[in-house]
Amino acid sequence: MKILAIDTSCDETAAAITDGRRVLSNVIYSQVLLHKKWGGVVPSIAKRAHEEKIEFVIAEALKKHKITEIDYIVVTQGPGLAVALEVGIKKAKELAIKYQKKLISVNHLEGHIYSAFVQNSQGNPKRNFKFPYLSLIISGGHTEFVIFKNHLEYQIIGETLDDAAGEALDKAAKLLGLGYPGGPVLERLAKEVENKDFHNFPRPMLKSNDLNFSFSGLKTSFYYFLKKNPNQTSEVKLLASSFQEAVFDTLIKKTEKAIKQTGINRLVVGGGVIANLHLRQLFRKLVGKHHGEVLFPSYKYLTGDNAAMIGVVAGFKAEKDLFVKNIDELDRIPRWSL
Repeated sequence: MKILAIDTSCDETAAAITDGRRVLSNVIYSQVLLHKKWGGVVPSIAKRAHEEKIEFVIAEALKKHKITEIDYIVVTQGPGLAVALEVGIKKAKELAIKYQKKLISVNHLEGHIYSAFVQNSQGNPKRNFKFPYLSLIISGGHTEFVIFKNHLEYQIIGETLDDAAGEALDKAAKLLGLGYPGGPVLERLAKEVENKDFHNFPRPMLKSNDLNFSFSGLKTSFYYFLKKNPNQTSEVKLLASSFQEAVFDTLIKKTEKAIKQTGINRLVVGGGVIANLHLRQLFRKLVGKHHGEVLFPSYKYLTGDNAAMIGVVAGFKAEKDLFVKNIDELDRIPRWSL
C-alpha cells in the first residue's frame, strides 16, 4: 500500500511516500529562513513559498525511492494556517482527480500522536502498539493531552486555554532578542547554566484540578520582569534557562497529574518541543517514577512538520476505508479538534 502524503499545515512544505508504518521517502522544504527576519510566520509569505515548492517536494519524494505507482493520496486538512493548508489540499485534489486515486484527509494532530510509531524503510524501530497510551502533543500551536485508546480512537482530556508551550518559548526568545524560532536557542543557552531555575517564574494552572494548560500569564510575567529589570538582559542565559524551566516544570507536573487521574503510565509525546533533550530526560525520569514507559518520535520527525507521520495515519485509515467521499468538497479546517 504505497501512499503519497502531503502536508502544508504551516511553514514546511512536505511530501512523503509511506507503506504502512514504513517511510520510503520524506522530503521537507523549510521556510524558517524566510520568516526569521519577521520573528514569526507571515501567512502571505508562507502561502507563496508553498505554491513555489509543492511540485518540487512531491517530485523529489517520488524520485528518491523511484516510485512509479501510488495507491492512495493523503493530505493534511487541518488544523493549521488556512492559506497554507489550502495549497496542499488543492494539489492533493488535483492529483487524485488526474490519476483517479482515492483521497484521504488527516488531522495534523493525529500525525503527532502516531509519529513515535513511524518506521524507516527497513521497518525500524520495531514498536508494537500497547493501548491505551497517554499522549501529549507539545508544539508551537498545540499543547494537549489525548488518550490514545486504539487506532484512530482519541479522547482529549486537557488542552491549552490560550498559548501553546512552543509559542511561549518562541515569544520569550523574541523578548530576549534571540530570533526565531526560539526554542532551540533557549535550549542551547540553558545547557550552559547550572542553576536551571534561577529566577523561578510562575507555573500556571498547577493548582487546578483539570488537565488544561495556560501559558499567556507566564509570558506576561516574563515581559514585565524584563521591563522592570532592563539590566538583567545581560544575564540572558539565566533568563533563558529559567523561562524554559517554568514551561517544562508545568508540562511535567501536569503530566504526572494526568497519569494519576487516568491510571495510564505509557506515554507518547510528540510535537517539535520534545526535540529538547532536557525535556526528554525529565519525561524519562517521570515515567521511571511511575514504572511506565515513554515513546518519542525520531528526530527527523521533530525538526518541523512532516508528511511521513501523516502518511502513516493514512495507512490505518485506508484499512478502514476512511476515504474522502466527495473530493470536490474537501476544504481546509484551520481549527480542527481531534
